[in-house]
Amino acid sequence: MVPTASDIRLFKSPNDWETWLAKNHTKHSGLWLRLAKKDSGLKSVTYFEALDVALCYGWIDSQKKSYDDVSWIQRFTSRGPKSIWSKINKDKALGFIKSKKMKPAGLKAIETAKQNGQWDAAYDSQSRSSIPEDFEKELKKNKKAAAFFATLNSANRYAILFRIQTAKKAETRTKRIAQFVETLKKGEKLHP
Repeated sequence: MVPTASDIRLFKSPNDWETWLAKNHTKHSGLWLRLAKKDSGLKSVTYFEALDVALCYGWIDSQKKSYDDVSWIQRFTSRGPKSIWSKINKDKALGFIKSKKMKPAGLKAIETAKQNGQWDAAYDSQSRSSIPEDFEKELKKNKKAAAFFATLNSANRYAILFRIQTAKKAETRTKRIAQFVETLKKGEKLHP
């Protein structure tokens, strides 16, 4: 999706972004938020401020794109019913409930996630991910795969760990682990 100028909005503060979301979170399914680069001189809501406000209204971030010399754009959309949750955003949402910042739309997104199992299936962030025992056990059985896995950069390691962690069924998880061990044995990675 290539955004047009009318798809992109710049909000100078978290309050401006929240005012827009309060009026539009049910009218619009999403928009591209223009965010200032560090030390650019452009004033905008920060990514983390924007995400916090979005979570309270049942919205979430997705794609990020370069824009110009002083800013980049981040897609924010209403959270779909099968949207997966990160453990970080789940913890943030619980904090917003406790501090009474969570809005009805955000509570509804959480309730939907609890009902369909996405809440309990929240995944680890890249910085907090670890090798699951079942995957580690299979790596130990294959020294070549284990050795290649140890050489992967963080993006490639996380790509594998994320796909294992987000498998919905045990048989899917087992199949993915076997496929990744074979891929690693061949010295192949997911990202070039």
